[in-house]
Amino acid sequence: MYLAHLHFDASALGLTVSLGLAGCAMGTALVTAVADRLGRRTTLVILAALMAAGGVALAYATQASMVMAGVLLGMVNGMGRDRGAGLTVEQAMLPQIVTSSQRTTAFAWYNLTIDAGHAIGSLLGGLPALFRAQTNASVLGSYQWTWGCYAVLCLVAGVLALCLSSSVELQTPLTNQRLSPSSRPIVAKFAALSGLDSLGGGFLTTAMLSYWFFKRFGVTEAVLAPLFFVVRIANGLSHLGAAWIAKRIGLVNTMVFTHLPSSVLLMTVPLAPTLPVAVALFLLRESLVEMDVPTRQSYIVAVVKKEERVRAAGVTNLTRSVAWAVAPAFAGSLMRNLSLSAPLVVGPGLKVAYDLLLYRAFRHLKPPEERQELATRV
Repeated sequence: MYLAHLHFDASALGLTVSLGLAGCAMGTALVTAVADRLGRRTTLVILAALMAAGGVALAYATQASMVMAGVLLGMVNGMGRDRGAGLTVEQAMLPQIVTSSQRTTAFAWYNLTIDAGHAIGSLLGGLPALFRAQTNASVLGSYQWTWGCYAVLCLVAGVLALCLSSSVELQTPLTNQRLSPSSRPIVAKFAALSGLDSLGGGFLTTAMLSYWFFKRFGVTEAVLAPLFFVVRIANGLSHLGAAWIAKRIGLVNTMVFTHLPSSVLLMTVPLAPTLPVAVALFLLRESLVEMDVPTRQSYIVAVVKKEERVRAAGVTNLTRSVAWAVAPAFAGSLMRNLSLSAPLVVGPGLKVAYDLLLYRAFRHLKPPEERQELATRV
């Protein structure tokens, strides 16, 4: 909506979101190569500073080129979820401080905490309306103040990263950054399928979905902010449900059997005749769609060696980031030239293909705790 007030059309909006996600991809590639040499905590601090700089750039941007440069260098993504380079570092940190049996539950709580932040951030997305009502700020001024708040929050994240324990750092000397011959085909296949999933997700960024609700039903940020607050609460609670289900049916089964119906549900949203019906279908979808996140993160770091975790997570996240970066530009073009609702059909369709291919490729490759449980039963 900020970009709409800057006179960006749907195509330009999609391109801008793509550039922000391209910045995330570049950041992910960089941290994959240097995080364990530079230090994981130091890496997170640098990323936080760059994100804050991106917020400041957007607050003062007056031309389209300045906006696009700001989102690229500041890794400002329009997903409405954390898709930054820091995820790669954090995913390597977490399994290092818990046991194998605790890993998926730890990732569930990790993602629940992230989604709590997403929920509060979604509410803060209503700040422009609040600033206009309480301070008589101009429309653009209200958004500039909001970008300033965003930059401050990024800096706070950097300060908190400094407070992490040294136990999150790699505990053994890094001698080789290459994946082992046994891990390489696993990571390559998993990353390729994750890229397909993210290509579908790139059609469904929060920025694009907000634009869809805005154009289809005429709602403003005063409605969208609480809507996405509830969405993130549903996402967060679903992570705990995913950990509970995974202990009973396995990580891969949980990824597929929760993610597949969520995509089908999203395809029905454009058919909704009224806003309440569309919101109900959307919320039902959001209560399922994120269940594959902690299970996916737990799975990829479990099936490789400890010293390969940053590399494995980095390659997977890089593939996802590139796919996210490509899709929004196409989504904006489809919205403008074909149909406003086209991304809500194309995106879920790609996700359905991902689920089926993932199940076929990985249903027999079990993480350590599932192999141990099978051995115990035998």
